[in-house]
Amino acid sequence: MKKIAMFTMGTRGDVQPYIYLSKGLADAGYDVTLGSHPCWKELIESYGIHFEPVGPDIDIEEEAAVIRGKSSNSAVSMIRCMNFIMKIIQNSTGEVYKLCENKDLIVVTHSKMGAVEAGVLGIPTVDVSLQTEMIPEKGKPLKFSDRIIGKLIGKQMNKPYDKIRRQYGLKPMKTGDEIRSDYYNLIPVSKYVLEASPYWEKNNIITGYWYEEEKDYVPDENLSKFIKAGDPPAILALGAMSFEAASDKAKLDMFVNAFRKTGSRAVIQGFKKTIADYELPDTMISCGSVPHSWLFGQGKFVIHHCGFGTSASSMIYGIPSIPVPHVLDQLGFAMQLERIDVATKHINAKDLSEEALIAAIEEMNSTYETKKRNALSISEKIKTEDGIGEAVRLIGSVL
Repeated sequence: MKKIAMFTMGTRGDVQPYIYLSKGLADAGYDVTLGSHPCWKELIESYGIHFEPVGPDIDIEEEAAVIRGKSSNSAVSMIRCMNFIMKIIQNSTGEVYKLCENKDLIVVTHSKMGAVEAGVLGIPTVDVSLQTEMIPEKGKPLKFSDRIIGKLIGKQMNKPYDKIRRQYGLKPMKTGDEIRSDYYNLIPVSKYVLEASPYWEKNNIITGYWYEEEKDYVPDENLSKFIKAGDPPAILALGAMSFEAASDKAKLDMFVNAFRKTGSRAVIQGFKKTIADYELPDTMISCGSVPHSWLFGQGKFVIHHCGFGTSASSMIYGIPSIPVPHVLDQLGFAMQLERIDVATKHINAKDLSEEALIAAIEEMNSTYETKKRNALSISEKIKTEDGIGEAVRLIGSVL
């Protein structure tokens, strides 16, 4: 049996795509290991996947919430989060190296974990990209100033991996190509949502989204009764961005007041510390971890942070969006939703207010028929693709 390993760091949104891929590979008969923060052990093993802990035993979502809270600037916040994660990746290279030994292939996730170690061991790799802005566009005409800026950014991006390389006696990279796969870079997005750049090399493959319907899910009785008791509710799903370092009543008040003033019923995910002592009106209910495959099918629209997974789910399950991006890569996904007209104009997290939310909900209500029709059309097209099957086929062709 061929052995495959992959490693990922970050919040649940950074882990979930690789859970789906791991399950697809395991179902196809491969021996798969998925390594990540110890806090994700229970989640990963619940899918029947072999898990290996990598890095310190921390609550990554709480750590990320603390870091985000130190800056209202989305770019600065993202850089701080990335630096924190990169330090863990650098310090975990010994564990990653041992887990790579005797494997037949390493799937190098978007954080590039395992790329250097696989190179040292001579193991073939297949890459994954979630942020397409990071894919090189070779041959694209650029101004001289853009080339210089691109080289400087490239050098900065390579620095963390050069530190890992140094531990194995390797020289710094001249370009990022030195840790890229010789075979494929898989992009788990739908071709109906994203168009391939004409400047990408041919090994960059758009596979379709990686997801699972989770049809066996049975909702909590109170949530089920609430859903059936009235019109489809708004869904507030800020993912890891609703994870609080401390109670944040003022932020939750904004959403609750906006829902109340626009006459919206609502299901609220997250805000665990705040909602414990918070009295919601009868037109709203809080819920914990509920699969988007079920929850998004019950709602009128979803207010979300535009993480990769939540943005994908909104399109897979055909629900319009009010985007509230908190960090820079989320802004890219928000603009993707706006481009295909399944979302209102986004609200940057720093501009979030009761008034801004009310305006967005009113925009959603006035344009709802068009946005819902577009969302359902995209959903139908996405479901004709087999993203996991295509990824498994391509990985199998390398093996």
